[in-house]
Amino acid sequence: MSPLSAATVTPSTDLAPGRRRLPAALAVLVTVALAVSAWHPKDPTTWFLETVWVVLGLPLLILLHKRFPLSNLLYCLLAVHALVLMTGGHYTYAEVPAGDWVRDWLGLSRNPYDRLGHLVQGFVPAILVRELLVRTSPLRGSRWLAPLTVCACLAFSAVFEMLEWLSAVIGGDAADAFLGTQGDVWDTQWDMFCCLIGATLSLLLLSRLHNHALTRLTPTDVTRASGSS
Repeated sequence: MSPLSAATVTPSTDLAPGRRRLPAALAVLVTVALAVSAWHPKDPTTWFLETVWVVLGLPLLILLHKRFPLSNLLYCLLAVHALVLMTGGHYTYAEVPAGDWVRDWLGLSRNPYDRLGHLVQGFVPAILVRELLVRTSPLRGSRWLAPLTVCACLAFSAVFEMLEWLSAVIGGDAADAFLGTQGDVWDTQWDMFCCLIGATLSLLLLSRLHNHALTRLTPTDVTRASGSS
């Protein structure tokens, strides 16, 4: 089977003890990290704009956990994405210390943390979109699953870039920290290209692992997912 194809999801009832504890632990971790990132951020407005996805997404995942539980692989990836967003929100993407270290070490002209953020913007949503399509659409096992997943990620990236444009129109120079262009006139194109690379790599590297993670869902989980589609 191609790593980009989706195996038929055959639910397993032989679940490891405590499997359902992982999402709760990750929710606590993200909540604590969110509180820490909100402590004296460099730019409060930028912090809010960068972390609003976490502020809205975390309660939504908690509310939907019983009705539509996700695979543990996806929960882990979403937690990592949240940490990336909160770090960028706290420092602003152009001034994340780890990015400065990488810039100086590699002799780069700019802090590369923003590029990492947009790479993750494709890498993690690719598995989210893939899981939703596999579980709630006729695309399970289809050759169209991978390309449509990548297209969805690029569409989200384009919407995000338009939101950045809107913030620049409304906020003017005050939105510079949120935009994080660092003087690069091709920043928007680079952001979307990084998203494309991230989504493609995610499908190439994680599709088989994701198929396995989906089989760990209980029959009840899959029934609920089918019923909510």
